[in-house]
Amino acid sequence: MSNSVLHRSSLPAAPANAKTWVTRLVFGLAIATLFLMAVGSATRVMNAGLSCPDWPLCYGELVPREQMNLQVFLEWFHRLVATTIGFAAIILTAIVWWFRRALPNWAPWAASFALFLVVCQGILGGLTVTELLRFDIVTAHLGTGLLFFSTLLAIGTALTAYQGTGNAGKLKWVGASAAVLVYLQSIVGGLVSSQWALHQCLGVNQLCTVMNSHIAGVVPATIATLTLIGLSWRTPALHPVLRRLANFAGFFLLLQITLGVATFRLHLQVEPLTIAHQAIGASLLGTLVAFTVLAFRDTQIFLVRIQAEG
Repeated sequence: MSNSVLHRSSLPAAPANAKTWVTRLVFGLAIATLFLMAVGSATRVMNAGLSCPDWPLCYGELVPREQMNLQVFLEWFHRLVATTIGFAAIILTAIVWWFRRALPNWAPWAASFALFLVVCQGILGGLTVTELLRFDIVTAHLGTGLLFFSTLLAIGTALTAYQGTGNAGKLKWVGASAAVLVYLQSIVGGLVSSQWALHQCLGVNQLCTVMNSHIAGVVPATIATLTLIGLSWRTPALHPVLRRLANFAGFFLLLQITLGVATFRLHLQVEPLTIAHQAIGASLLGTLVAFTVLAFRDTQIFLVRIQAEG
């Protein structure tokens, strides 16, 4: 008997529904992360990023009672949700490692990578305060959050029960390209918001390059997403879940462009629109990530069928 077999036989017995519960926990954590990013966006657009001047406490207290107002609450609540997600990520990683017999071999390492991103995110969160909202740190904070969110969705989608039709073909590469382009566009959007580039460009004609880069970045991300949607519609016998995800991507894309135009024309003066713009962008990214993971799984199912028939 090989050492790997002996090692796996010595692991604790996993309950039959361990995979189901891990999947639910991952998706729940992803939803919480999307909510956290919306709260973070609200904190930024409400100029509440330094409402708690110290870190990790707020005015030296766990709950700042005397100084509490809307801005302080936003910053404090953002930290509270982030801390909760951090502990949840630790619990998730521990559970995945403990019940790894019931999960794919890659799952513990993927969970560990997600936990690593949470640690990085916590460090960046502290630096945003201690470095007085330096734009590069704020942008890195957003980028890491989006990567953590995407990682969770990739894990959850890969663990979800799925019987593909084997017809995804090259759609997996189109989906991956669209996801990367939307992610990069989100990073540039983070640069715009962290430097208040729209106000700077329209007010004193500065940082217009940053603003125009974000506007130009809409084109490749939109083309890639529309290509994915068009090919999905034209692919016969495509799995209904993949077709549904493509339709969701189209809906989020249309809504995101509409919100982007509205926030630009209103000069970021309507905070809920700005918050929704980032939340819908993250939702579009998550949809594309889920589509890509399922498309890759669809291709693997097709290869397994070919080998079985051969």
